[in-house]
Amino acid sequence: MSQSVDRALDVLDAVSAASGPVPAKALARQLGCSLSTVYEILGTLTARGHLVRTPGGYALGYRVPALHQAFQRQMQLDDAVHALLLRARREAGADTYFSTYRDGDIAVLAGNSAVPSTGGFTVGRDLDGHATAHGKVLLSALPRAARMRYLSGTGMRAITPRTITSPARLDAELLRVRREGVAVEVEECAPGVACVAVPVPAAAGGRSLRAVSAAVPLEDFHRRRLQLTDTLRHVAAEAAKLAAHQRDGGVASAP
Repeated sequence: MSQSVDRALDVLDAVSAASGPVPAKALARQLGCSLSTVYEILGTLTARGHLVRTPGGYALGYRVPALHQAFQRQMQLDDAVHALLLRARREAGADTYFSTYRDGDIAVLAGNSAVPSTGGFTVGRDLDGHATAHGKVLLSALPRAARMRYLSGTGMRAITPRTITSPARLDAELLRVRREGVAVEVEECAPGVACVAVPVPAAAGGRSLRAVSAAVPLEDFHRRRLQLTDTLRHVAAEAAKLAAHQRDGGVASAP
């Protein structure tokens, strides 16, 4: 059963990664499965609405947006947060992101960016939190034991020559982040790119486990760093108000 589930998820991942519809034969070749097995999986996924069959092959189905909406609801991520990111991008002229730490994982939940995005950043799990500005903000808020579990699991790989791969050096950096309330990374995650991140203020007595960040080309970073930080702090304050409104049972609306 577990192998069948793995194969079904492999098919779904392969279709989602494609730029257009994918024929069944191409999926079978890519995944190393028999064509009959792939057809069986495609039939199930299509029947459940996760895929649709088109003249050119298989594409994501109409069930996928509903799953995304359910995920956003569970993460308390509504249209107002997306509106904040859009406004921040317009004001700062930079790709902007909203991230969180949950159950041992760091993830980018939403973003408003150019296509392709600056530095290639995307929405999803971040396995390189030691090298990203938003990751540093979130790691700085964790107890040391939780932080070390995350770093042990991800391995602190060297993405560029400037990536911090020493736990001791990262601890010193995170201490500065906690003290100043802002994290910066310069070419630690992507060559030619710098990022700034600030925490979303938590409820009284709580830890901030959400962050907003911006990514810009390195040549723009030094002259725009203060502007980016000020814009992000304003966005973070607005996001905190939205979260408080949700906790109080209100219905948030786009600012």
